[in-house]
Amino acid sequence: MHKQLRFKAALLSLALLLVLVGVWHIATAPRAAAPAAAMSAEEAEYAALMGQAPAASAAPSPDVVSGFPTPAQFAQVAIGHLGDPFYDNGPNDRGIGIQLAHSLLRVGLGYLLAMLVAIPLGFVIGMSPLLYRALDPFVQVLKPISPLAWMPIALYTIKDSSISGIFVIFICSIWPMLINTAFGVAGVRRDWLNVARTLEVSPLRKAFLVILPAAAPTIITGMRISMGIAWLVIVAAEMLIGGNGIGYFLWNEWNNLSLANVIFAVLMIGVVGMALDLMFAALQKKVTYVE
Repeated sequence: MHKQLRFKAALLSLALLLVLVGVWHIATAPRAAAPAAAMSAEEAEYAALMGQAPAASAAPSPDVVSGFPTPAQFAQVAIGHLGDPFYDNGPNDRGIGIQLAHSLLRVGLGYLLAMLVAIPLGFVIGMSPLLYRALDPFVQVLKPISPLAWMPIALYTIKDSSISGIFVIFICSIWPMLINTAFGVAGVRRDWLNVARTLEVSPLRKAFLVILPAAAPTIITGMRISMGIAWLVIVAAEMLIGGNGIGYFLWNEWNNLSLANVIFAVLMIGVVGMALDLMFAALQKKVTYVE
């Protein structure tokens, strides 16, 4: 039954993909260019900006994709990037694999720091109703602040753009993990804790053998949400700090008016984000107990 459902879902997904590609192909099909005289000044300026000058201008090179690409043009660009993802021709010309590696490294470092702070602190808060109530106002005030709002403060105090990017990942990753850990620990069934108290289990053993297994699904959910936010934020952060990373690559290609490369970068961001989410979904499934 489940296999049949997965097969039908895969067929439906494939059909939707084909429909989207078909609409894309129709929308970007070549059309006769409007003569310069028929275009307004604003339209002519925009066409020139996007590399779509009237026919009187010199014809662009066939290797250059100007304007919004067709599916075939995009596929050619994607194959070129994926064929050599780790080339390095200087700061502004690096392969997509190198750019993704820089972004994943920043996300990994910031996320690891958030884990080291959020999970132990969440345990302490969840086990103490007094701390839970005392710290809740601070969490509720700091949680909705946009991570990018911290960037000016980080750049001023840290004075290093790369470390500032890691700090932004840390500050945006910590809240879902902290809240979910505290909620999961506070929600452990009282009868399990009473049994541990009756058996005179030490606090450390109780934390690792009773509370952690019971709260693990909720903790992993917080980690999963945090990773999604971290990967979302790093793209915007790298647009500001520059240098390297998938966000910098995307912004640099936009400045070069290469929409095909921009679309490819967006697609790669989505694929990597999906892969990260699937990793945490698999981990969550392993620690979830069905009664």
